[in-house]
Amino acid sequence: MNTVTLGASRIGYELRVYFRQGDSVFFTFLFPIVMLSIFAVAFSTSGNIGSAPDGSGGISFAAFYVPGMVAAGMLLSGVQNLGVDIAGEKGDGTLKRLGGTPLPVFSYFMGKIGMVLVSSVLQVALLLLVARFAFNVALPTEPGKWLTFAWVFLFGVITSCVLGIALSALPRTGKSATAVVIPIVLLLQFISGVYLNFAQLPGWLQNVAAVFPLKWMAQGMRSVFLPESFEAIEPGGAWNLGSVALVMGLWLVVGLILCRLTFRWIRKDS
Repeated sequence: MNTVTLGASRIGYELRVYFRQGDSVFFTFLFPIVMLSIFAVAFSTSGNIGSAPDGSGGISFAAFYVPGMVAAGMLLSGVQNLGVDIAGEKGDGTLKRLGGTPLPVFSYFMGKIGMVLVSSVLQVALLLLVARFAFNVALPTEPGKWLTFAWVFLFGVITSCVLGIALSALPRTGKSATAVVIPIVLLLQFISGVYLNFAQLPGWLQNVAAVFPLKWMAQGMRSVFLPESFEAIEPGGAWNLGSVALVMGLWLVVGLILCRLTFRWIRKDS
């Protein structure tokens, strides 16, 4: 079997393992959908966001939270899922055993990234279905919006995967992986406009969030799902999709370098 064929077979294997783990499915696959439902129900009586003084217009809280939850799903599926999963495989000796087989490193990563891509597509499809039919959120109809969605989504998922692989080198043991990875991911979600209105955060906190890719992933998704009137409250008064691509591209390069420097089948200190 060649490298690509082995990688394709690993994708199927990784998907089966992933969906058999109830905690992983809840905290990465279903978590954005659960959070969207909580926010939509909790603020269902609070009126619309961005409405006129007479109360007309605007969008519901469910619609407002959709882009943030899409971005959170991309981060959770890539960074949190792979960061914890690979660290656990290092800790329990799985990587050591795989290192003793003819499995190429490329095939291993192809399986991991392919699993994240497939599960992320299923996740965002389910999220949008829940938003549309459970909370009556109007989805974009313009082809250009969906084209923007496609490249931001794919770029964001791949960048998140690479960063998750790099982050897996940080926990010293598999048991400590969740304690190391989850707080980082959770903190980024709070400062990047996922759970809180980014425009209402202090300027210095917005500047901190702008260093990391999640803020830009959420901003790119807001350009897809929010009305054009919301563009004016973005930093700089524009969606700034060029910067979205630039920052994610920089983090992708940084992640690839870190993966090259840190990944090994056996821990260096083992």
